[in-house]
Amino acid sequence: MDKKFWKNKKIFLTGHTGFKGSWLSLMLLQLGSIITGYSLPAKSKSLFQYAGIKNKINKNYFGNILDYQKLYKAIHLFKPDIIFHLAAQPLVLDSYRNPKDTFNTNSTGTLNVLEATRFLNYSGAIIIVTTDKVYKNNKNKHFDEKDEIGVTDPYGSSKVCSEIISETYGKFFLNKKKKFNIAVARSGNVIGGGDFSKDRIIPDFYKCCFLKKKLIIRNPASIRPWQHVLEPLHGYLLLAKKIFKFNSNKNLVWNFGPSRNDCINVRKLVSLLISKSKYKNKIKIKFKKNTNFIETKNLLLNSNKSINILKWKKKYNINQAINCVAEWYESNKKDKEKICIKQIKEYIQL
Repeated sequence: MDKKFWKNKKIFLTGHTGFKGSWLSLMLLQLGSIITGYSLPAKSKSLFQYAGIKNKINKNYFGNILDYQKLYKAIHLFKPDIIFHLAAQPLVLDSYRNPKDTFNTNSTGTLNVLEATRFLNYSGAIIIVTTDKVYKNNKNKHFDEKDEIGVTDPYGSSKVCSEIISETYGKFFLNKKKKFNIAVARSGNVIGGGDFSKDRIIPDFYKCCFLKKKLIIRNPASIRPWQHVLEPLHGYLLLAKKIFKFNSNKNLVWNFGPSRNDCINVRKLVSLLISKSKYKNKIKIKFKKNTNFIETKNLLLNSNKSINILKWKKKYNINQAINCVAEWYESNKKDKEKICIKQIKEYIQL
């Protein structure tokens, strides 16, 4: 990592109280950046709370991404060099339960960030984070950035809308002289310490271990591009540096996903978790096919563009990623922040 580039860079981060946002905050702090965050308040049990991020960054704005006036004021008072937009409703099952809220947050939220950015009268970079679930999954292949996007599930579809809005702003308002250069980052399923979201395998695994409850796993045969959370975050940083001075709509979208060998099915992931965990004797698993909601069966990402142009290099295989996960969840509460910092320093070699 180019610590000289990131030192004292003013970073505006939406969704900074979330799982990925908290890890990115900690990563940027290690690089010496000045961070202002905008997000809903953190839940009592969250990485944001465990790592004490609230008191480590420059300023916290706790509000809804749909509150345009508050968001606009926060951005324009801070005058950031780089914006990372991570704020989202990120859960597939919640998108079925609350489609309107999902579309509002993920589509209109992105619109609000870009509209506020449009009125900044200097150049910078903005990264819009979406998902691999934007791809229309009609063939078993590694999806690259030129493949068709479209209707998938409500969550994925809401992110398609976000990308269309981003492309429009890039083409007509940004990606120009003295404007914020925009890029869209798509990544696969991320895992790591500090994820407490519902309906996710690893948080549910440890919750059931601690409560001695049976873990119900839906769709065990589904294949996902699992990767440690630091992998795509590293890619977002490389991408932001790349477009800081110039970008065009030809390079709008970038994939960040693992190799084919690390794209394993849900059953295999759970087996690895069990093999690494000291709680293996306390967990009971039940696999069943989910028939209530339609989910994409196989998702594989081709990241050659990011590898070749950004020199992004994946560092952890799936076994190493699971080791990091187990280290965090199976540590004492007082050690969790230290483990985050240790893992970040090891990853970016500080």
